[in-house]
Amino acid sequence: MGALSQWWRARRIERVSRMFSTRDWESAWEALPLLAGFDPETAERLETLALEFLRTKRIECAQGVALTATERLRIALQAALPVLELGLDWYRGWYAVIVYPEEFVPEREVMGDDGVVWIEQEAKSGESWEQGPVILSWADVVAGGRGEGYNVVIHELAHKLDMRAGAPNGCPPLHPGMSSADWQRDLAAAYADLCTRVEADEETAIDPYASESPAEFFAVTSEYFFEWPELLIETYPAVYAQLRAFYRQHPLARLAADA
Repeated sequence: MGALSQWWRARRIERVSRMFSTRDWESAWEALPLLAGFDPETAERLETLALEFLRTKRIECAQGVALTATERLRIALQAALPVLELGLDWYRGWYAVIVYPEEFVPEREVMGDDGVVWIEQEAKSGESWEQGPVILSWADVVAGGRGEGYNVVIHELAHKLDMRAGAPNGCPPLHPGMSSADWQRDLAAAYADLCTRVEADEETAIDPYASESPAEFFAVTSEYFFEWPELLIETYPAVYAQLRAFYRQHPLARLAADA
């Protein structure tokens, strides 16, 4: 990026930053225990990335939602977290986050393997459209960020990262030096283990929704990676190691240092 481009980008980010007070930032950070342990320099980088997210992605409110400045920062900080060491370019190609007050029920035609078509009507807390918006339930956004393993923002943005390689399949584009074979082996083994436990009606350490598909397994384990890394590394250490290499972060060390 040239000097002129950097200057212009900084000016645009500064313009967005004027929308938020110091108290807005403080309140947003206080509401998100999963962000504990960042050193000041990294925290500042995360805030800048959050502002860049707000500059490039519209947050559109639906069905009477009215978000405060702090609430917009809560979404943006969590959205920026997965790409903190990757860059916002990983979110290129889509431009909006739509926020509903609670779970929403989209209607769409679905065709089964047998050719039968039906209308799917299933309540959702979040959804990511390929080359389209991210849709979030505000009630579920509020329920996340507490270090309890649940985070609809990270879940849906993990799907967006997965979609960088096409239709979501649980394998986003990997970095140079990462082995696709090792990724497939480690995640497939953990996914198979989870599916076996779910089918046997066993209580599982992570959300059984992860057994729905490899794509959902990647999204759910990404939630745990950032929200509750200790549980993920205890349950599926190889998955934690692969996500650590992909996200280029080590939340377990960061959060343990803050404890």
